[in-house]
Amino acid sequence: MKKYIIGILIILLVVGGVLGYSLLKNGNNDKTGLTTVQLNEVTRSVFYSPQYVAIANGYFEEEGLNIEITTGQGADKVMTAVLAGQSDIGFARARSCNICI
Repeated sequence: MKKYIIGILIILLVVGGVLGYSLLKNGNNDKTGLTTVQLNEVTRSVFYSPQYVAIANGYFEEEGLNIEITTGQGADKVMTAVLAGQSDIGFARARSCNICI
């Protein structure tokens, strides 16, 4: 019984955190009502083509997102941009694993 109560409390805490974050993030809206997401990728690649097609067809805008893509020219520069707050999302590949922040 005690495990169930702890589990429910954890779920409520996570849901509350997500709702609080989404309410705070709404301040990032521009004049058109779209939330701007800054994406930094290590290089332009055919592997990201579904993303490029979705941007070109306006699927992100339909969901209220404005995607701004920049190319970092290196995994270290992408990671630095994410940690410095210049980008919201970073796509890079390290030698031993994929990194998606």
